[in-house]
Amino acid sequence: MAFALNDKIKTLTPYDPICGEYPIRLDANESYLVFPDEIRAEMGQALAQAALNRYPDPYAERVCALFASFYGISPKLVTAGDGSDELISILMNAFLQKGDKVLTLAPDFSMYRFYTSIVECPCITMQKNADFTIDPQQVIETAKREGVRMIVFSNPCNPTSVGLPAEGARKIIRGTDALVVLDEAYMDFWDQSLLEEVTQYDNLVILRTCSKAIGLAGIRLGFAVANETLTRVIRSVKSPYNVNSVSQALGCVAFSHPEQLRHNIERLIEARESLYALFQAISSEFPTKVKTVRPVTNFVWAKCERAGELFDALKRQGIIVRHMGEYLRVTAGRNHENEKVAGAVRAFYTEKG
Repeated sequence: MAFALNDKIKTLTPYDPICGEYPIRLDANESYLVFPDEIRAEMGQALAQAALNRYPDPYAERVCALFASFYGISPKLVTAGDGSDELISILMNAFLQKGDKVLTLAPDFSMYRFYTSIVECPCITMQKNADFTIDPQQVIETAKREGVRMIVFSNPCNPTSVGLPAEGARKIIRGTDALVVLDEAYMDFWDQSLLEEVTQYDNLVILRTCSKAIGLAGIRLGFAVANETLTRVIRSVKSPYNVNSVSQALGCVAFSHPEQLRHNIERLIEARESLYALFQAISSEFPTKVKTVRPVTNFVWAKCERAGELFDALKRQGIIVRHMGEYLRVTAGRNHENEKVAGAVRAFYTEKG
């Protein structure tokens, strides 16, 4: 008899990002900044000293300690992962049993729903307000009505770039007995983090990543922060050597230069503000065709008339952004990149009418 794929995987297709060489890539919310030469040299030295013939530190203790120091928290609360994606998978496998319900919000990061399907848990999706804000009381009531075991959402949100103020997040956490997984991948660009409060709750896990503000998307390094009880569980269920020696070494060098990281974050926020101002100007010029959302991330999310056509027009000019239905998500880049994409958008609507 032939082997048959099970129902949860038989229709899956691999994630298919845009590949190839393009002069301007503003599609993945990466940092456009690279570290100064002296720090890059330090990274090279750290790689040269890495014992690649040995397994890595199973708890990534040094990079977790440096991460904790940068954010002013205890390293006892930190677990390192192979990017936030692995940590999401670990959390769902550890804290959910088959059939447990998960509450996600929409629009939000699509991978949350994907991982619930892999662990065979029903996913309840609650629509956000029309302006993409979150109603904490509605989240609490939905979670209670549906009997969910986990609530997961990004704050600030990918893809909307809208944030839920800290008090709203606190209300959700305090108002439910479900585990709240708060994905703060973009919180470096805002000031509403709950990292310093994580020990106050028995049902909160916060995720952080090095792929955005820290500028290390290529090494796939993320962190889960929770109270000591939850951290013990997370460390117990993750694979023993989940973060490789190269990622640990490079992460250690990066977090050993906190002032450089803070400087980079300031520059990325300035780039976001510049890009947003450019899109606001386009929206003023073409008010029925482009509508922008005030961002607190490192990208702009704009509703664009004929978004698919606009995406294709930008791609033909070597500019890659993210096309999401009626919206384009555009990462803040260098000044000339921001100006180039804004100029191309303006030219599209000027020509097309």
